[in-house]
Amino acid sequence: MAGVPPGGRRLTLSQQQRLERSWEFEKVRREGQRVVKGCLILNWRFAEGDTSRIGVVTSRKIGGAVVRTRARRLLREVFRQHQHDLAQPPEFVLVARQSISGKGYADVERDFVSAARQSKLLRDA
Repeated sequence: MAGVPPGGRRLTLSQQQRLERSWEFEKVRREGQRVVKGCLILNWRFAEGDTSRIGVVTSRKIGGAVVRTRARRLLREVFRQHQHDLAQPPEFVLVARQSISGKGYADVERDFVSAARQSKLLRDA
């Protein structure tokens, strides 16, 4: 089957996995916890459902439209690649910091994994 890695888990990011409404973002920020690590801020709360959900925030402070779009894509891709490594399905709001503008995928991934590890969100491997 195409799109399924050897472990058998899909690495897709469906529309149902995205936080879209402002009240969803606010709920995660108000009821959840927060970790600042490198080029991102990780806000999370544990979800009621069985799927992890994500919302991404990029402000104009980090740069123009191209820079903001690239930052959103990097943050979503890092989440997509690591969604099955999470112990419980949380809701995330990832906020890009100004320093993300010069970073590559590996740098953003390192910051995300470090923040998730510090928050004890990753499954013990």
